[in-house]
Amino acid sequence: MALHFDRAEFDARRDRLMTVMSEKKLDAILLFAQESMYWLTGYDTFGFCFFQCLVVKSDGTMVLLTRSADLRQAKHTSTIDNITLWTDRDSANPALDLRNLLNDLDLLGARIGVEYDTHGLTAWNGRRLDEQLLSFGEVSDASGIVGRLRLIKSPAEIEKARRAAELADDALDAALPLIKPGGDEGEILAAMQGAVFRGGGDYPANPYIIGSGSDALLCRTKAGRRQLSENDQLTLEWAGVFHNYHAAMMRTVVIGEPRDRHLELFEAAQAALLAVEEAMVPGRTFGDVFDAHAKTMEAKGLTRHRLNACGYSQGARFAPSWMDMPMFYSGNPEPIAPNMTLFAHMIIMDSESDTAMTLGRTYLTTDGAPQSLSRHGLDLIIR
Repeated sequence: MALHFDRAEFDARRDRLMTVMSEKKLDAILLFAQESMYWLTGYDTFGFCFFQCLVVKSDGTMVLLTRSADLRQAKHTSTIDNITLWTDRDSANPALDLRNLLNDLDLLGARIGVEYDTHGLTAWNGRRLDEQLLSFGEVSDASGIVGRLRLIKSPAEIEKARRAAELADDALDAALPLIKPGGDEGEILAAMQGAVFRGGGDYPANPYIIGSGSDALLCRTKAGRRQLSENDQLTLEWAGVFHNYHAAMMRTVVIGEPRDRHLELFEAAQAALLAVEEAMVPGRTFGDVFDAHAKTMEAKGLTRHRLNACGYSQGARFAPSWMDMPMFYSGNPEPIAPNMTLFAHMIIMDSESDTAMTLGRTYLTTDGAPQSLSRHGLDLIIR
């Protein structure tokens, strides 16, 4: 079996979930998020793009409902012993198969929580599920239950995050020699992803962001690649990934002579990130971290050029996004606690002068100040 943690780790996670289920008086929870299944059992697949559900009863019993294509995947990568298949066929309704499975598990009339807020349950399948559960029992939204358990990392998970961060550093080291006038964005991406793969890492949960020239102001990737000019700017957001655990980084690199605006924005980004570090301590909240970022930007006259969020939790994630909850945004009451892995990004996009500047890295929270997981410093990179 290809388990990335020992059985005791998975048993402890199951027990934590059972405790929360007891507190919420749930007889069963229906998990659709691939991250939840991976955290709880080790099950590693992209088959969640189809209907798939892990049923967990309050006594710890687990049954996976999936397709035949994922039968061996589940047996090979997870601790799941009981696997039921729904059959691909015209007019198939796996939600009905799930209802029948719940009947077999003696859950008719039970209190059931459903993990609705996930890419693993489309709106279409969610509607079909609700139709089947309409008169089944007491059904409630259990979104976020496992997500909150995943927020605090175990020592074994922290080691995965540390290795992911090392791979992110390796990716930047591989890119730097290629960032020069005439450098090709495709070659840069290939070098970065290649460094992660050579280090034993994995695919990221979403594409790396790369953009130069005016595209350096974009916060998403897009089709098409260009070559760097004599005086240019290149924004990169990438992640090292190890056993699906992510550690993201973000930089805007100046090619040639930096403009005065580049230097102004970098000074602001660096000051904001340092302010965020001071707020990223137990006793403060995710909202406090955002406020530290926002106040610094406001003092620099950059409120209209910043974003309305400045980072998020990191962990084991699957497509389409490596962003995890909770996020740093205004008013978020989630408390900072030790042993969280958090990505903070300072993003300043001045469309008026066509100038980009970003700065970001992943941290491990502690009992005091957060610890950067990157070996790279916070200086402006000029090539």
